[in-house]
Amino acid sequence: MSGNASKTLFHPFETGALSAPEGTRAIFLGAAPGSRPSAGFGSHLVAVQGFRPDFLALEREGVDVLPQAEGEDYDLALILLDRHRGQNEAWLREALGRTKPGGLIVVAGTKQEGVDSFRKRVSGMVPVEHLSKHHGVVFWLSRPTDADLADSGLMRIPEATLVDDRFHTAPGMFSHDRIDPASRLLAQTLPPAIAGRVADFGAGWGYLSSEVLARDGGITGLDLFEADFDSLEAARRNLAAAGSSVPQGFFWRDLLQEKVERNYDFVVMNPPFHHGRAAEPGIGQGMIRAASAALKPGGRLFLVANRGLPYEAALASGFAASGEICRDERFKVLWAKR
Repeated sequence: MSGNASKTLFHPFETGALSAPEGTRAIFLGAAPGSRPSAGFGSHLVAVQGFRPDFLALEREGVDVLPQAEGEDYDLALILLDRHRGQNEAWLREALGRTKPGGLIVVAGTKQEGVDSFRKRVSGMVPVEHLSKHHGVVFWLSRPTDADLADSGLMRIPEATLVDDRFHTAPGMFSHDRIDPASRLLAQTLPPAIAGRVADFGAGWGYLSSEVLARDGGITGLDLFEADFDSLEAARRNLAAAGSSVPQGFFWRDLLQEKVERNYDFVVMNPPFHHGRAAEPGIGQGMIRAASAALKPGGRLFLVANRGLPYEAALASGFAASGEICRDERFKVLWAKR
């Protein structure tokens, strides 16, 4: 999320084009760290942020923040757009469903988040006003009555995504419309029988964990660690549908700053390497250190990465032995033993 979009969002309030009267209640969807209103903003603001690192940052800033939206009859809803069109449409439906008729909904984003096309789609259904500032666009609308809202088409829910005819996902999740090819390659190289206590670091919506369960050779427990709240909830649903009797734990965690309390015999992971557009190999390197700390002596790590990412040194420094299992034109699968 661009810092400019945060500034753009509050621009109408700072200039007097919009007001947030004292005592009103506001919900802030997609709230980003540092996106604080200026002094004098009259509403009590409840932020919603499901990405754990940003959630923790907002908490440190003293923001009232939740991982998922709660409550109804808000007077005001604020939305910072995401790069995923489906996520933005879901946030708008959330805002419309949780504000009272006549309530104000304010949306901001930059070109990278597709704000212009999103504004045009919304304005084709209900009247909107807009301003441009800080290289972004902010637009706003009055929440229609329930009857008008039902007729507008804004609350129309798209057909649910079902990947591989078994995994429920949603826009905004990593690889929400297909099995990620790197994860598939890793799954193809997993041992045919996995035993002991297992963890999936960066579990997403549960694909690798389901593959681990399919290789149950005496698994005593499977714990999923994921930074995106909605993805973790999807994984909970997807694994429940698999019907495994293996005890499972689901942990909403930022593995780069929150310690893993349990020890494991086996860890699998497809670590993210982006937060924004630039590659950040430090994320994967940090997760490798977290895996080393969480594995028992003799425990094993299996991970997949883009071929060019420099993870071998981190594996060599944190494990007794490590190496490469295979690679294709894009990815490599690595192993390590504690």
